[in-house]
Amino acid sequence: MSAPIYRDPIADGAADPTVIRKQGTDEWWMFYTNRQPAAEGPNFTWIHGSPIGVAVSRDDGASWHYRGTVKGLDDPADVPGKNTHWAPEVIWAEGEYHMWLSYIPGIPDNWPGVPRTITHFTSPDLETWTRVGPLTLNGPRVIDACVLKCPDGLWRMWYKDEDAGSSTWSAVSTDLYAWRQEGLVLPGSPDAPPHEGPNVFVLGGWHWLIVDEWRGQGVYRSKDAVNWERQGIIGGEPGSDPMDIRFLRHADVVVVGDHGALYYFTHPEWDELADKAGPPDMAARKTAVHHGRLSVADDVLVFERDVAKGTPLLRA
Repeated sequence: MSAPIYRDPIADGAADPTVIRKQGTDEWWMFYTNRQPAAEGPNFTWIHGSPIGVAVSRDDGASWHYRGTVKGLDDPADVPGKNTHWAPEVIWAEGEYHMWLSYIPGIPDNWPGVPRTITHFTSPDLETWTRVGPLTLNGPRVIDACVLKCPDGLWRMWYKDEDAGSSTWSAVSTDLYAWRQEGLVLPGSPDAPPHEGPNVFVLGGWHWLIVDEWRGQGVYRSKDAVNWERQGIIGGEPGSDPMDIRFLRHADVVVVGDHGALYYFTHPEWDELADKAGPPDMAARKTAVHHGRLSVADDVLVFERDVAKGTPLLRA
């Protein structure tokens, strides 16, 4: 069964999960966008005003426990506690933790014209974060960073440009601080499906890139993390648990041994085919985090959705 492994106990809006092991411990930390399903306000107010929530597992992902929210992520020029934090990317590299946060000033109620930046933070312990600052990329509305060191020796960041047809772009760096825009990776509409939430990982001798196409995860593979070929979609078919029948949204992958632990979220009570304008009520806005297993067979990425709750997927 593919029952939810985690629901935020405060707002019940956990989305965009990313999972990382805390160095020197047996703890795995999940950082996530904590949407606000109960928020009052028109249109998409409830998706904004979100802090970053944290849950911790001490049993290799078999169970997760709420730890609180991340403090100190607001721009000093903005009103504290009245801003929007989305889709954190958190890695350990070069002796410290790095976070790239999708940051929106204020609490907008709609999409058009609202600026977004990817902002860099560092930390020695996953708890206290120092603001480095926003990146200068190809536009004023970029979100959803993913960072990985590539075969050419460069750190590469993949991200979504909302003003370019919801397409995926890349930037490169030698030190994780200074970034240079590289170019378009996956086009958006009308050349290819619009998408968001790129995630790149290495498994089975390939680099894999998955993107949220709002119908499942589009899958691409590469030998060099630069040139990509499409495989298809995973996570579009429902899981067997009644709370996991909707398609996968904004996923993260942790590779452990010969498999990948895939973390994703769903709206368990929102039927998008029936309510295309958006969730019709607070219950439909609520979200759940799930996990699944990835493997590679005959150079194809294989997704096993019906992994039981309580399975320690973060154990090799």
